[in-house]
Amino acid sequence: MERRNFLGFGAAAVVASMVPASLVAENFRETKPKMWQAATSADAIKDMYGTTDGIEGKIKLKAPKLAENGGSIPINIKTSVDLESVAIFQDANPRSAVAAFTVPEGAIINYDLRMKMRKTSDVTVIGKGRDGKMYKTVQKVEVSIGGCGG
Repeated sequence: MERRNFLGFGAAAVVASMVPASLVAENFRETKPKMWQAATSADAIKDMYGTTDGIEGKIKLKAPKLAENGGSIPINIKTSVDLESVAIFQDANPRSAVAAFTVPEGAIINYDLRMKMRKTSDVTVIGKGRDGKMYKTVQKVEVSIGGCGG
């Protein structure tokens, strides 16, 4: 075996050994279909988690207080809490759910994403901890120009 091939196989083996043995993601569109049809955050959160209650202050949501263009609003979600899932909701659009994620065990939650909002609304981030507790944060985002017009 040539030296380059040997080194390439060795590097691939090291990378493969670093990948978790099982990565499992729940398809929330299949398991929680009502959540994606809900018009309000409260209804969507109840469909996802069964309750809208949660401990505040453990999840940090960074979003602009004033979004000049609702077509692309940057948000950042960060927490040190060991969550098994996290979801984002807003009440500006006809459907409240924005995104839902399964979180691998031991993962660092520092998510950046962009969302659309057609008008000013609260953005709610809620997560279920591996300890069985619910955690949430809410922030109002004012929108100058709606991003969901037709």
